[in-house]
Amino acid sequence: MPDEGGFLFSRFRSGGTVLFEAIKQEIQAVQERDPAARGALETLLVSSGLHAILLHRPAHWLYQRRRYLAARLISQFSRFLTGIEIHPGAKIGRGVLIDHGMGVVIGETAEVGDGCTLYQGVTLGGTGKDRGKRHPTLGKNVTVGCGAKILGPLRVGDGAKVAANAVLLQEIPAEATAVGVPARVVRVRGRRPEALDHVNIPDPVAQELRQLHASLELLERRVRELEGAGQPARAAG
Repeated sequence: MPDEGGFLFSRFRSGGTVLFEAIKQEIQAVQERDPAARGALETLLVSSGLHAILLHRPAHWLYQRRRYLAARLISQFSRFLTGIEIHPGAKIGRGVLIDHGMGVVIGETAEVGDGCTLYQGVTLGGTGKDRGKRHPTLGKNVTVGCGAKILGPLRVGDGAKVAANAVLLQEIPAEATAVGVPARVVRVRGRRPEALDHVNIPDPVAQELRQLHASLELLERRVRELEGAGQPARAAG
């Protein structure tokens, strides 16, 4: 995942155009996916999720350069302002929407891919058992429902959905839907996972036997038809 904070703020030093274009893109991402967003100015002024993302960019940039205290001060201010806690070490992609936002927690080694949507009360946290990489990685365009918890250094595939209040403790594939506590996959690319289980895959030997049986029944029927047609001819002779 690209270092968005580093990219934006290194470019800002040579000219602010890139930075303001990036802010414009973040505003557009909110407007496209939040029906309550009425206009660019209103979104910029009142969207707490947007504020959290924009404040995270310089915090992450500082964190990457080992300016830990300054980074944490910005993230603490963001938490106070928005109710959203994003550790400055977390990697946040472009076009991420944090909708309603209050109570969202994103841990230090978490990664959130481009176009993801997080609702209020979401936690991207650790289990307390891991060291180093200990928070989840979300692929692109992942949706995490309100109150959902994704815990540990697991990966959530592109386009996956985690239902509201689910507790996800294991990796899920792209375009999967996970629900429950603990969360389990109920759909993959629109199909129920049990339909893909080996016990539900047709046995090729059984299929061949059924086809052979059908062919034998057809032959027997044809023989009976031929025998029936031959009997009147013999009677006439």
